[in-house]
Amino acid sequence: MSVEFDQNVPIYIQIMNIIKRRIISSKIMPGDKLPSIREMSVKLKVNPNTIQRTYQELEREGITYTQRGTGNFVKEDIKMVKKLKDQMAEQIITNFIGGMKSLGFSNSQIIEIIQRKVDNVNVKEEGEI
Repeated sequence: MSVEFDQNVPIYIQIMNIIKRRIISSKIMPGDKLPSIREMSVKLKVNPNTIQRTYQELEREGITYTQRGTGNFVKEDIKMVKKLKDQMAEQIITNFIGGMKSLGFSNSQIIEIIQRKVDNVNVKEEGEI
């Protein structure tokens, strides 16, 4: 498996976002065990320290927990998944609107463009984990 990483964003953040998207899209379920650090490192072709940092940050954000000797698991918390989904949606929308406004589009033009495109967008699948 190979993921193309953006050179402008730290790799651990990009991996966190992939995992978060897989959680909110139910590809990784609450209670699921994440791949081991070594396994994930090999799959993504990144340094194990990067995966360690990713997992530490996910735990710090309350998304996962570590069970000593067993591994890293997604918290079994439906409210956390909903909150995560809402936060990611807010971030995407804020970035989009900011970008459109910086191009000179008005609110009504942005809404019109969204209405035309909403049914025509194909979702691009992010790297598999």
